[in-house]
Amino acid sequence: MTDYALPLPPVPSVAIDGSAARFAVRRIFCVGRNYAAHAREMGGDPNREPPFFFTKPADAVVDSGATIAYPTLTKDLHHEVELVVAIGAEAFEIAPEDALGIVFGYAVGIDLTRRDLQKVLREAGRPWDWAKGFDQSAPCGPIRPVSQTGHPASGAITLKVNGAVRQSGDLADMIWTVAETIAILSKSMVLKPGDLVFTGTPDGVGAVVAGDELLGEVDGLAPVSLRLTPR
Repeated sequence: MTDYALPLPPVPSVAIDGSAARFAVRRIFCVGRNYAAHAREMGGDPNREPPFFFTKPADAVVDSGATIAYPTLTKDLHHEVELVVAIGAEAFEIAPEDALGIVFGYAVGIDLTRRDLQKVLREAGRPWDWAKGFDQSAPCGPIRPVSQTGHPASGAITLKVNGAVRQSGDLADMIWTVAETIAILSKSMVLKPGDLVFTGTPDGVGAVVAGDELLGEVDGLAPVSLRLTPR
């Protein structure tokens, strides 16, 4: 038995809908600008830009229903609702036609972003880590296994703030499908069970403040909710 100098940290995990078991999270990948309207909203060109990825630490994940303190280093915290893919098998350089076979299930997530900090980092040509990978920046609803959901390729994706719709789109509007995204990502590294892939957000992203209540929904999946409080 291995002896560690310090106690092992808790294993980050996400609830599985209808089960007492939890999905242990290994890594979190996020796809940037995967909806045409959002790409334009952020100053990109969806007709020319290939998909790109950034990451969040596994322990950035937080369960639906959480109360989250408004993060430090920002005065412009943005919401981005996303379909989340939970990977259930190992794959490297997998073909798009085989990629859905490694999916364990799907969930709804919110990519919280320190937008003002992201702009500063982007303009300086520096990595986005400080803007994307902070504590509790990846709220995620319960995962529904593929056996219950199939592989959703269309359906409404929305985010509400205090009951008012802020983001509204359709999964069919994704530039790169789930299968294509998995295949492209697997060219860079070996995907393994426990990996989560946040697949991009529709347009309508915007700022939230302490006291706001957020609700993210995708047709056929369990929603994700959270409340922001003052720090």
